[in-house]
Order: sequence, then C-alpha cells, then structure tokens
Amino acid sequence: MENIIIEVKKTRSNLKDKEVGEQLISDKAHYRTNSDYKTLVCFIYDPDGLLNNPVGLKNDLSETNSNMNTIVIICPNN
Repeated sequence: MENIIIEVKKTRSNLKDKEVGEQLISDKAHYRTNSDYKTLVCFIYDPDGLLNNPVGLKNDLSETNSNMNTIVIICPNN
C-alpha cells in the first residue's frame, strides 16, 4: 500500500495564488496528523492562467521529509 493522497484544486477568480496556498498549507497540516499518509500530491488546474507565480507556489508547497512528502503539479505550465 502506497498511502498516497491526491488533492485537486481548480483556480478561479477567487481562488488564486494566496488562497490556493493557504488551503494547501491547511490541508497538509491536517493530513500530517494521520501517520498512515506518506505522500500528498497536489494537482492545481489553472486553465485560465490565473496564478501569478506558479513556480513560487510549487516551490513553497513541495517538500520531501520523513513525515510526509508533498508533490505539487500545476497544469498547464504557464
């Protein structure tokens, strides 16, 4: 068993960089409380290019550690 969580977000006028980041930070903290989860994959769908800094968002939220790995995928790559 891989113990992977996949979280999907779609940007919209009221869900851009700051809001997506805040939601995912909160979600990461929640998932960490369950030691069974080993990897969180965050898929952010941004079809209209609403994210101002997708690379920064990805870098800020991605992490590899012994508690839980977080992988951030933003599509399309704007």
